Amino acid sequence: MGLDAAALGNHEFDAGALNFVQKARDFATFPILASNLVWYDRNNVGNNQASSVTAPYVIKNVKGLKVAVIGMGNVSTLTSLTEGGNSIQATPFEQNEAARTPELVAALLAGQRVLLVTDAGMPSVSDPGYRLVAAAVDAGIAVTAAPGPSAVLTALALSGLPVDRFCFEGFLPRKAGERARRLAELAGEPRTTVFFEAPHRLAASLAAMADGLGDDRPAAVCREMTKTYEEVRRAGLAELAAWAADGVRGEVTVVVAGAGPVVAAAPEDLVAEVERLVAAGVRLKEATAEVASRQRVSRRALYDAVLAARD
Repeated sequence: MGLDAAALGNHEFDAGALNFVQKARDFATFPILASNLVWYDRNNVGNNQASSVTAPYVIKNVKGLKVAVIGMGNVSTLTSLTEGGNSIQATPFEQNEAARTPELVAALLAGQRVLLVTDAGMPSVSDPGYRLVAAAVDAGIAVTAAPGPSAVLTALALSGLPVDRFCFEGFLPRKAGERARRLAELAGEPRTTVFFEAPHRLAASLAAMADGLGDDRPAAVCREMTKTYEEVRRAGLAELAAWAADGVRGEVTVVVAGAGPVVAAAPEDLVAEVERLVAAGVRLKEATAEVASRQRVSRRALYDAVLAARD
């Protein structure tokens, strides 16, 4: 039996979402699909109206649903999605993933349906969920995902930067030394790169990016996407760091242009780059090796240039 748009009210959705809704009905109808792990991102970008239209239907119609909750302080949010249809059993999951995973896998093996739901990012992508998915796969349990919006793809589309090739780095390390080392690894990355960042760490991260990737490297900070106060700020990394120094609120995604072709540099011109890594806590020999490898210069020549500059 097929479904049409009227089955879900006045929402817009594509054929993929419609097919998933039909699959959700199958979950509730055919015992052979009783052991299935499904996850849903209620609000992957920010605006409730931009969230996946299929999940409320899944919650309402999949019988015996056990919901693992990530990032929802009020479980009544889930209850409201049922609209009086299906009762749900909710269990906290965030910061409890290791302990909850065996319990949820046991429930799946016993024939129960599990929905991993979050009001922030996509489960298992910079959010809890990887352990549960991996354990379900190891146990031979089928895993599927409800289609929905993506902060990564939305930010890429809004950035104005090349998007024919891109990579996702998630959150940068919090410690300055580890962050500098990660950015040093990315300095020569030719693809556009997407980062997530907390608003209170944005200024420090942008400043570190400017140091490691270049002050003028084009970038875009996408804030509160799909919400009332959506903002996209496009500029070089140094300018964006100065802007963020006054404080930024809301959910943030940063898109940074890839590196241009590497031009061979003289060891003397790379001394400052090595010293920035050293100042961030990287040992001199390791910093020299990283920069020499990335810039394709002699490690010994660069090391000697650093020592000469210190004299």
